[in-house]
Amino acid sequence: MPDQDPHEPDHDAVVTLAHRRPVDDATSRRANRADWDRSADDYQAEHGAFLGDDGFVWGPEGRTEDELALLGDVVDRDVLEIGAGAAQCSRWVAARGGRPVAVDLSFRQLQHARRIDAAFGSAVPLVQAGATDLPFADRSFDVAFASYGALPFVADAGRALAEVARVVRPGGRFVFSLTHPVRWAFPDVPGPAGLVASQDYWDETPYVEVDEASGEVGYVEHHRTLGTWVRLLHASGLALVDLVEPTWPATNDATWAGWSPLRGRVLPGTAIFVTLVAGRG
Repeated sequence: MPDQDPHEPDHDAVVTLAHRRPVDDATSRRANRADWDRSADDYQAEHGAFLGDDGFVWGPEGRTEDELALLGDVVDRDVLEIGAGAAQCSRWVAARGGRPVAVDLSFRQLQHARRIDAAFGSAVPLVQAGATDLPFADRSFDVAFASYGALPFVADAGRALAEVARVVRPGGRFVFSLTHPVRWAFPDVPGPAGLVASQDYWDETPYVEVDEASGEVGYVEHHRTLGTWVRLLHASGLALVDLVEPTWPATNDATWAGWSPLRGRVLPGTAIFVTLVAGRG
């Protein structure tokens, strides 16, 4: 089993069979939307404190946007968060003078965003939509980002990237984080067994969980190598300007699925791609 996304919920309540097999975008979208709706409550209860109501964390290492400063200045900028969950990062943007819009496929995650807004006194604009069909006009945003959101869960990543390039103004930034592709070669185990490569890094067949009782696909995650991501970005009109591989802080002693201090000391857990939207006529 590959490393799970830090936004991935717990599947213990459902007996599943794991496979590596091709899955189309419609199946990925249907399965992951239902999975997140079902698991959002547990996810927010377990990880909400780590994320913070208005925090901006790029991954399980705990590295923040305040620390890494990858988005650039967001003051008076139109900013799109893709795969926003409960929109914690968008609140961070709003607190620093930006105008965020938060998009997520899961209605239940967006309900948690509204719950936090009510308690926090904020009002982040929320849109339920998938990354491959962003419901915005061309050149609507100055900046877009996804913190472990959306991109690992779509079959057609090229289409999702092209949508970003369409809705972000020329010269604008798109920054996204996801499980570091090299981690797919290792078991999803936080202990010593997770340090031994056991799977083919170049095998991009999706990881699929199937409900044993119904036979329905219940969860899908897609792996791409670093080279595949570079080629997809180029084809979509996004210029890669940096690839950040955050180290594991000595102050972080938490274990999150397959992420742990043990593995974080010797293996990259997160990859953050910093891109610019090419100019268009």
